This record gives sequence, C-alpha cells and structure tokens, in this order.
Amino acid sequence: ADGTTPTDGSTPAAEAPAAAATPDPSTLSDEPTAEPTGPSDVSWVTPRLQAEFAAYDCATAPEDDGQAAPADRAIIACSDDGAAKYVLGPVEVDGSTISDATSGLQQSSQGVSTGTWSVNLVFDGDGTKQFGDMSTRLITLESPRNQFAFVLDNEVISAPVTQGVVTNGKPSITGNFTQESAKALADQLKFGALPLSFTLQSSDVISATLGSSQLTSGLIAGLIGLVLVVLYSLVQYRALGMVTIASLVIAAVITYLLITLLSWREGYRLSLAGVAGLIVAIGITADSFIVYFERIKDELRDGRGLVSSVEQGWKRALRTIIASDTVNFLAAAVLFILAVGNVKGFALTLGLTTIIDLIVVSLFTHPILQLLANRRFFAEGHRMSGLDPRALGAVYRGRATFRTPTATTGRGAAAAKEAARRQTIAERKAAQGQATGSTKTATIDAPRADDTSRDD
Repeated sequence: ADGTTPTDGSTPAAEAPAAAATPDPSTLSDEPTAEPTGPSDVSWVTPRLQAEFAAYDCATAPEDDGQAAPADRAIIACSDDGAAKYVLGPVEVDGSTISDATSGLQQSSQGVSTGTWSVNLVFDGDGTKQFGDMSTRLITLESPRNQFAFVLDNEVISAPVTQGVVTNGKPSITGNFTQESAKALADQLKFGALPLSFTLQSSDVISATLGSSQLTSGLIAGLIGLVLVVLYSLVQYRALGMVTIASLVIAAVITYLLITLLSWREGYRLSLAGVAGLIVAIGITADSFIVYFERIKDELRDGRGLVSSVEQGWKRALRTIIASDTVNFLAAAVLFILAVGNVKGFALTLGLTTIIDLIVVSLFTHPILQLLANRRFFAEGHRMSGLDPRALGAVYRGRATFRTPTATTGRGAAAAKEAARRQTIAERKAAQGQATGSTKTATIDAPRADDTSRDD
C-alpha cells in the first residue's frame, strides 16, 4: 500500500483491461449484463462503463464535483498522481465510520519494531462490521479484485491489497511509507476533506519584502530601547550601571540560545509580535535591576554598611521582583493559551524572557553585587561608584538619632536636599523634636541678668 488518503469511502477496486476497439460509449448499454451479487462482482462493469474506461484520460479528466461516490453503481477514478485508473465498485464502507487514524512504526507479533512505517485505523461499530465483511470477501479473490480503494474527492489515494481478515475494526496499512507520507495519509483518513467553500472578497498584492522590512524596523526599535536603557543606567547609577549592562548581555545571550533551540527543535519562527515581546522584556529586566539597586540605596540611607545593604536590599527586592515577574508570566501564559496567530509569538517571548529575568537577577546580578561590595572602590563609596552615601543623602545615624540637613553649597547642598526629601514623616518629626529639645536646653542653661545682680 502506497499513497495518501480517503474519506469519501473505501470501495473494492479493480483495474479493468482496455478494449481492443473503442466504440462510442453513448451507443452502449449502461445496464449490468447480470444482477450483481456483491460489490466485487464484475457485473457492475457495464458495456458503456467498459468503453468509457478505455477512453478515459486521467490528465484531461474533469474536476471533482464534490459529490460522494454512489452506492448503487460502479465509477471510474484515477490515482492522486494520475498514474493509474480504476473501475471501482459501489461504496461499501463510508469514511465517516473511521474513528481514528494514526501513523507509527510497524511492530512484529513479538512487539519488536520492524523499522517500517504504517497507518493504523480504528473503525466505529458500524465500520467494524462493514470492514470485517469486506475483508472476509476480498481475501478469497484474485488480484486485482482483492484490492480496495480509499477515495477522496473522486481520487484514489491508496489501493492496498487485502492480506488478512480484520474483524476487530483495527486494520493496518503498510507499504513504502516514509514518516511524512504515513502521517499525511493518517491525517486525511482521520479528518478527510473539509466541507468548506470560499468566496473571494478582495485581493491585494503585497511585496515579499514587506514582512522583512517590518521585522528589521522592530529589531532597530528594540536596539534603540536597549541603548536608552544603557544610557539611563550609566547616568543614574554610574559604575553600578555596568552591572545592569552585563546582566542585560547575559539575558540577551540566553534568550538568543533558547530562541535558536526552539527554532531548531520545534520550528519556531521569530515574528514581529515576537520581537515586540523581546522589546517589552528589556523594560521588565531593567525594572528588576532598578528595584534591587534602589533597595540597596535605601539601606545605605538608613546608615548600613555596603555589604549589609546588599544583603538586606536583596531580601526586600526579591519579593517585589518575584511578584512582578509572576504577574507578567501569568499574563503571558493566558495569552499563549487563549490567543491565536501572532499574539502567541508575543506571549511566548514575553513568558520566556520573564523566566530568564528571574534567573539572571538571582544567579548573576546578586552574586556580582556581593563581590563588588567587598571591593574598595564600592565599599568606600567612591563618587563614581553610584553608592556614595553622601550623594545619596544618608539620614539615619544610629541610636535613634537623625541628622538634620543643613544649608551647604555645591555637591553637599544637593546631598542635603536629597536627605531632606528622602526623610519619612516619622524621621522628620523625630529630627524636628531633637532640634527643639536642643534649643530648650540652651535657653535654660544661659545665665540671667537678675541672677548676676543677686551675687553682687
């Protein structure tokens, strides 16, 4: 058995010999010479059908009109490649009785794979009985009458030879199949021809380079966004911004490798929507770094050392990062499950990069900051490190004391303003109360004029 599919039905098949002379078919009788005793009876081949078969040319045969094969007369049909023509008896098993069709490697009676591909069918109750009766009859006939044909759209997709009686409704078709041809046959046997018709509403000619140019524009937009994030990181965090850049590079490499792997293993193709997901991921990844760095700055403002600030800031930032990434991943998962088309590509890249963000910030960014916290450049709060407590406006001094910002000039003034702005309400009230207490003490201790006169 070689070939492809059916679903109009399976019918007994036999190649009819060509007549020596070809009379005009219209002058011949279309009535059987004898009453047919079964679907395989040669009496179905009327004189007119015999003449039509002899003159039939598969290359010039009319297109199928979409009608199902009749159940009360024989027909002429060609193979799907036009290499053979058949006289087929009436439909005996309808394609709608096929419950399932799968392809796989054939196994011997001992359960060992033979290395050849086969198509395995499963019939429903009616189909099981009909196919069992047909195989019981065909196994006793000589070739080519022991063949049956799978017919789809008036084309013989496969015409296997009956090699055994199948009464359990689970026949198997074997032959010179490849994995692709076996799967194609199984799919067509299972689903058949779709009962659809199409009406042309509009027609447009689109340049083949349009999609390529749009994809290129998307990649350029992503590159611009990445450059802006890098510049912001360097301006806002100075040397600490290099950690952001390194983390983004690591995330980009991992993303590229995973996209390449999906393309190789699953046939994934990066679309414009997928590029949009990657662009959004740049912001998501940068946001995680910003949250972490700002938590470290908050700890420095509270008077902690850098090593302690990194650890405490990480504990506070991790909860926020996990919550944010969880929301993003759930949104991507819902889109991927419920959406269709290009939206799936967006959801896939968004979900993938969200997971990568959590991995990079946990396994790369945090360990790198732990190492940098012990380096003199960062530990001593160099002005270009991005972690200078004076530039951050550190407020808390320990032992429940607070520094009240004083009027200064230059860089110190900016730090003082930042310190005042960063104070919480409780810190501001405590500082004001401390300042008021100091003023009252100075007033009480000052000598009064009347005390001096008494001493005299």
